[in-house]
Amino acid sequence: MTSDLASLDFCYLTTTGRISGNPHRIEIWFALFEETVYLMAGDRDRSDWIRNLQADPEVTLEIGDRKRTTTARVVVAETEEDALARRLLLEKYGTRPGSGDLTTWGQRALPVAIAWPSGTSYTSLI
Repeated sequence: MTSDLASLDFCYLTTTGRISGNPHRIEIWFALFEETVYLMAGDRDRSDWIRNLQADPEVTLEIGDRKRTTTARVVVAETEEDALARRLLLEKYGTRPGSGDLTTWGQRALPVAIAWPSGTSYTSLI
């Protein structure tokens, strides 16, 4: 089932607005590896969703018919995890028709890791 989720094109991330306190939901590319979901912010820490999760790391993540409340964190730069996140996302999206050249995005975007433990219960969206 994990491989089915990993093959989906996008996920939905909901953060809590750091000023408003309201939920903010975005559709975003992702890569699922073991028990972690990786995302990348092209605008780095200028992205509202990054600022929101830095203020409150509890997020809701939806992948396919799975929905979980979990935690997110910015990946430490120039670590093995940083390289892994970039590689996974570029491998998944860099060769798709119409995706264009993602080289600069893959080098400069800010990676985020979100816990997606396999033993955790989820809420079905169906």
